[in-house]
Amino acid sequence: MTITIGIMCFILSLVLFMQFRSVKEADITNIKLKREDELQEDLADWKEKYEDTVAKLEDTRNKINEYKQKAENNQETSELLNQELNQTNISLGKTDVEGEGVIIVLQDKEKEVTASDLLDLVNELKQAGAEAISINDQRVTSLTDIVDVDEYTYINMERTYSPFTVKVIGNRKYLEAGLTAKGGFVDSMEKNGKTAVVTGENNVQIFKYNKEFKTKSMKIES
Repeated sequence: MTITIGIMCFILSLVLFMQFRSVKEADITNIKLKREDELQEDLADWKEKYEDTVAKLEDTRNKINEYKQKAENNQETSELLNQELNQTNISLGKTDVEGEGVIIVLQDKEKEVTASDLLDLVNELKQAGAEAISINDQRVTSLTDIVDVDEYTYINMERTYSPFTVKVIGNRKYLEAGLTAKGGFVDSMEKNGKTAVVTGENNVQIFKYNKEFKTKSMKIES
């Protein structure tokens, strides 16, 4: 009887042990499976966040490149506009300029120097490649008027007197050669009882036209 009870206890203990082991293994397996699922979910979340971050980073880079291109284009456009504006101001005589050229002094001798003499000189200087001209520090522009009124000469509506100092910027060799050649302006002035002295200079300074340009007939087309 004792042996039978002992055997039954042993068998019962063995069964209980097997059941406990099965439950324990099942719990461990569930825990592992649960952790793997959670890790997969976490991994999926991080992957999604990473891809979203990469997309935002790429979008930001594209925007930065776009801004850089626009900035460069704006800078190039601004520089080009400034160059064109400066060139226009120079052409209109709205800036002080300096450079090589000649200085011509016209003076009465037997006869007076007239507006017609000054106009002839200006035209000859332009043909010789003059880049800037002033007469008694009055800048000569495309709208400059040179006229005689009574015994006075007016340049840009300013009264001026002889002697007339004409400053010219341009290739000094061409200018000197054209003015002093036989039959040229200096020769013509001497024959007409007036004097014209030409001096080549390495640095001639000419002041800007200091008045507003006013037009009566011209207007911008709409």
